[in-house]
Amino acid sequence: MNKEKQLVLWFETIGRQDVEIVGGKTASLGELTGKTSVPVPYGFAVTAYAYRYFMKESGTAEKITALLARITDIDDNLQLQKIGAIIRHEIMNATMPDNLIQAIKQSYQILAKKIGQTAPFVAIRSSATAEDLPDASFAGQQDTYLNVTGVEDVIAKVKECYASTYTDRAIYYRNKQGFNHMDVALSAVVQLMVFSKAAGVMFTIDVTNGDDTHMMIEGSWGLGEYVVQGVVTPDSYLINKETGHVDRRIINEKKVKYVRLLAGGCEERKVPEELVKKSVLTEEQIQKLAGYAMAIEKHYGCYMDIEWAIDEQTDKIWILQARPETVWSRKKGKKVIDVSHLTDECKILVKGMPASPGIVSGRARVINHPNEINLFKPGEILVTEMTAPDWVPVMKKAKGIVTDAGGMTCHASIVSRELGIPCIVGTKSCGDAGTTTVENGMMLTVDAVHGVVYAGTPAEVKDKSSDTEGKQVQLPQEIIPVTGTKIYINLGDPDLAEKYSRLSCDGVGLMREEFIWTTYIHEHPLYMLGDNRAQEAVDKLAAGIGKVCRAMFPRPVTLRFSDFKSSEYRNLKGGDKYEPSEPSALLGWRGASRYYDIKYTEAFKLEIKAVKKVREEYRLNNLNVMIPFCRSIDEIRKVTEIMAAEGLQRQADFKVWLMAEIPANIILADQFNQFVDGYSIGSNDLTMLILGCDRDNDAISHIFDERNLAVKRAVRHLIETAHKDGKTVSICGQAPSVYLDFTEFLIQSGIDSISVNPDMLKVTKKNAAQIEQRIMLDAALGKKRVEKENYIW
Repeated sequence: MNKEKQLVLWFETIGRQDVEIVGGKTASLGELTGKTSVPVPYGFAVTAYAYRYFMKESGTAEKITALLARITDIDDNLQLQKIGAIIRHEIMNATMPDNLIQAIKQSYQILAKKIGQTAPFVAIRSSATAEDLPDASFAGQQDTYLNVTGVEDVIAKVKECYASTYTDRAIYYRNKQGFNHMDVALSAVVQLMVFSKAAGVMFTIDVTNGDDTHMMIEGSWGLGEYVVQGVVTPDSYLINKETGHVDRRIINEKKVKYVRLLAGGCEERKVPEELVKKSVLTEEQIQKLAGYAMAIEKHYGCYMDIEWAIDEQTDKIWILQARPETVWSRKKGKKVIDVSHLTDECKILVKGMPASPGIVSGRARVINHPNEINLFKPGEILVTEMTAPDWVPVMKKAKGIVTDAGGMTCHASIVSRELGIPCIVGTKSCGDAGTTTVENGMMLTVDAVHGVVYAGTPAEVKDKSSDTEGKQVQLPQEIIPVTGTKIYINLGDPDLAEKYSRLSCDGVGLMREEFIWTTYIHEHPLYMLGDNRAQEAVDKLAAGIGKVCRAMFPRPVTLRFSDFKSSEYRNLKGGDKYEPSEPSALLGWRGASRYYDIKYTEAFKLEIKAVKKVREEYRLNNLNVMIPFCRSIDEIRKVTEIMAAEGLQRQADFKVWLMAEIPANIILADQFNQFVDGYSIGSNDLTMLILGCDRDNDAISHIFDERNLAVKRAVRHLIETAHKDGKTVSICGQAPSVYLDFTEFLIQSGIDSISVNPDMLKVTKKNAAQIEQRIMLDAALGKKRVEKENYIW
């Protein structure tokens, strides 16, 4: 069979090599049908040859060529709209050849017989010969018609697909991409309709940041059109490809759905109240979809963009389309976004989902209706309810885009990523709608790395409009070695975060919260609560924490919850009213023991709220926390329960660490493991409590030594016990900064990271690199380093 001259081809006869014959969309459907086991609704393609045959026989091709020549400025919206309308009118008025009509009619009748129906419902999709390629996406450029039934309607919709080859958006896009209009042909796909109770899109890569260790699934009730168009903000699931674990699950309000009508066509309906906030997908369905996505990616050998649907009667999952992902595939690993540092005084206007990364500042243009598009000026920030394919010419001129609705796979997201324009979507589902909050003409800063829109253009915000991929943080000119052991820094003063962010550290292993209380707030938290200034305390704490997280982003920052002794708290304003006088404050009411105490719990909740504000409002998800001085399993249980009740609990991008500074933390590590993600050894307190000597007492300072065998045995035991359950171990005490032999002991014992003061970072990294090289060399030579001490517990 000479496929190049066929008017109609069935799915099983075509594959991905047939893009020139049936277009990218249909070639992919044929590939999936014939060469994979994923379920695809059956159908046929009216070929690109049939399209060219129609254009030639009807005399339309010559008319289109002449009309296109009249477009002198592709960025002139009025001119583009006028010529596009004339071209589409010419196509719709042209007569389709009889043999093409008969070919479509006979194929539809054969499809009907295959499923035992007289007039099956079908979806008719446009499939251009220059779409769905790894280096160009024509997503949404041509039209799709759903729930079509009957021969006459099928033929009519095929002709409408032909006309959609010359929508304004398609003409504009081809021009900008350098495609010759007359070289592009269109195939119309006629595919059995899936009557979806739920549908959506999935990518085999995290499209927000290019992380290919994860895949994304988005879905909503009804047909998938409202997900793609951005009418609804869909549920979103981020799945770890290796483990299959859902690392992030966002369930949004889905108040409307797009559904089929029994007589044909579709309409919008309200979602039943009990389903509005319910997850579209069950755990089993998530895993099934993820399995199909991985199989498709493996077959194609590249990142994939896939549409899916679930049948309302059978619950069967169908794969409707699959195409190569077109944005991150071209970036070749350039996935690190440089985060500008916003001032604490920046006012947050709205928040949303970061759909296309980058940070820009500019003047807002709020567009509430398509007839206002012509008011848009190049370089403005487009703020609108949602975008549609016809908006591409305007989107191309935008410096940034903010939409009220939509998810990661809606039109605004996909096009913005391809154009390299920072974009935030779904602001309404995250709080306030951009179109009602942002005023026309006001200056904005769009942080599409974290999904936050700020008022104004602070000096600290760098304009990334010409470099949305960003650059990595610049390192000092001196070459600093890379180490397998992560080297963090300890930090107290948030004002130094910007300075230290330029260091080649792996993040902040210990951020001391106490510094914010003594330097920025000066008042006791219970005193502020009694004065009805709880929010002020939260805001000030969040501002200080956020300053460090912004400076270090995306490197992790671990905040140690407050660890003041009662004597230190008493020095804060109002502290004398709330703090007891303790004979030994060092071993008294401190750390975890305060958090669940009824006398202090409300103050601890201020810290939790500050952490949540930094992570959720500032969108700085590089912030983790650490619980200090926790004496028992009962204490860690109580503290984590309070955190969970306040909406702060462990998840894939939020770690809870435990300071290992009490012998009980070591002895009961196998039980502490169930409550935390890892440990940070506080070697000062740990040494004091193991050796029973006050670290602040000069009379016995000669006894205090972190290198004591008892301390080393404790450290080795913790590392081994933590690693058995997949927990990590760090150290944030002084010892590694002072004793090279102790650093060597830690690395030989398998410690995961070391956190030191900034002035010791360089030397610690060099020491760690040399130690790691010696260990590797010994292993290569078959040598076993003889340990001077016995560390067996």
